[in-house]
Amino acid sequence: MDYPFIQLNTLTWKCTFTTRATAALGSSIFACVYVKEDMAVAAAVRPLVRVFGPGALSAVWGSCQPSEVTVLSASRALYPTGHVKTLHLCPSLCAGHNKWSKVRHVKGPKDEARGRMFMKFGLLIKIAVKEGGPNPELNLNLAHLLEQCRNKNMPKASVEAAIKSAEKAKPASQQTLEARGPGGCLMLIEVLTDNNSRTLQDIKKILNKNGGMWSDGARHNFEKRGVVVVPAKDVTAERALELAIETGAEDVHESEDEEEQSILKFICDTVELKKVRTSLEQLGLHIISAGLEFVPRRVLPLDENQINSASNLIEALNDCPEVVRVWDNIQAHS
Repeated sequence: MDYPFIQLNTLTWKCTFTTRATAALGSSIFACVYVKEDMAVAAAVRPLVRVFGPGALSAVWGSCQPSEVTVLSASRALYPTGHVKTLHLCPSLCAGHNKWSKVRHVKGPKDEARGRMFMKFGLLIKIAVKEGGPNPELNLNLAHLLEQCRNKNMPKASVEAAIKSAEKAKPASQQTLEARGPGGCLMLIEVLTDNNSRTLQDIKKILNKNGGMWSDGARHNFEKRGVVVVPAKDVTAERALELAIETGAEDVHESEDEEEQSILKFICDTVELKKVRTSLEQLGLHIISAGLEFVPRRVLPLDENQINSASNLIEALNDCPEVVRVWDNIQAHS
């Protein structure tokens, strides 16, 4: 279908709004709006959110020169050739992620899950210390991790022990392994090991037993981004989008944590992580965590059986002592 492309121009900044499957109009509308400042972008977004709902809205903006007002078909639409940022506010898209998050989070007794979470934090601390040293004032990644440990009530003694053991530990290598899981989903498996051969064999056995396999090139489907997580309580969809624009975040997703509490994830360029985090704090938001994550370029819908199989695979991988984190590109059906 050749959807209409509506371009409205003023001043110097371009913002493209896209509504998906708009029931009232029976088609998608692409509207380009040139505005001067970020707050003007927020003002332009606000009425579209009200009319179409936040689940139907995404935005793309970048610096470009204004041109005459035009109406084009989507197939003829020209986008800026320079650096482009994307901004999405998509609760409807992430509804699947919410369902998936409930399935994928660690199963079993809470004490067991808690112990495993602390073990993973210990591995992350080792990686952070290895990369940037044991001083959190000089190691921003370590500082973010220590804050997460405090938020999750990890015992102080355990945190200190992890830092000390990281300084004294024998050399270990950090790797990101590429795999394909049930339904064709892609996974990146981050490991920290002092025996590569043993760890690769262990991971291979887990994959084979749970419907997975190695998949060279899976990493190309992910990009490393800065992610700042805040509670979604009392933050409307409209305000979340405004916050993303005000702080310079490129994306904001609504999701749920392991305790099924609603959260907002502000996605940004890795070099902008500190700036976005600081800006959100200055705007009065409580920061749950901030760090680098592998974010999928595209998500893959899975049915319920595939979700359960993928959950079993990820749980088995997380049970492996050398596995630090598992990233996936799964979007479940609501």
